[in-house]
Amino acid sequence: MISTIIFDIGNVLIDFDWQGFMEREFPGADKNLIDRLDEAVWGSGRWDRLDAGDEPEKVFRSIIDYAPEHEKELRKIFENVGDTLKRRASTPAWLKEMKARGYRLLYLSNYSRYVMEKNPEVLDFLPLLDGGVFSCDVKLIKPDPKIYECIIKKYNLVPSECVFIDDLEKNVNAAKKIGFHAIQFITFKQVQEDLNKFLTEEK
Repeated sequence: MISTIIFDIGNVLIDFDWQGFMEREFPGADKNLIDRLDEAVWGSGRWDRLDAGDEPEKVFRSIIDYAPEHEKELRKIFENVGDTLKRRASTPAWLKEMKARGYRLLYLSNYSRYVMEKNPEVLDFLPLLDGGVFSCDVKLIKPDPKIYECIIKKYNLVPSECVFIDDLEKNVNAAKKIGFHAIQFITFKQVQEDLNKFLTEEK
């Protein structure tokens, strides 16, 4: 019997719109510039270190060192990165529905304190959840099995009684290896249907 639903946050409970953010920050920019900035930020797991709890300036320096000729543009990204995140109107109602059906609701998210402080308003749904784990607090990031073990230990979970929802296949697969049931979020309609079907079949 399923007792707990565990949600990722970015691109599950809120929107993370990197492409739209870059278009707004650098309107009409040459594709080569955008590609270079993307690679500097995301290449070789540099940004992941922020989610893992490393000091922001240390992470930013590693990114700038990769593309020092674009320090000005990269600093602009760092300053305004909170604008990548937007509320999802569907989230509060979805969480309230699952709560009303008797499920414990948790989050397990790769998220940094730096980004939280840049846009705290998008997390205003957190009181609807019963707790969770942010990667920056445990200095681990998905899909490392140890972060799943952290939430299991913290909330005394039985993995076979939990459903985990994430937008990234690698994180879903890692959850399954730990023993969670897991669903990949592709669209809101799809995940609602998949979750409801699974919960009905499990009863």
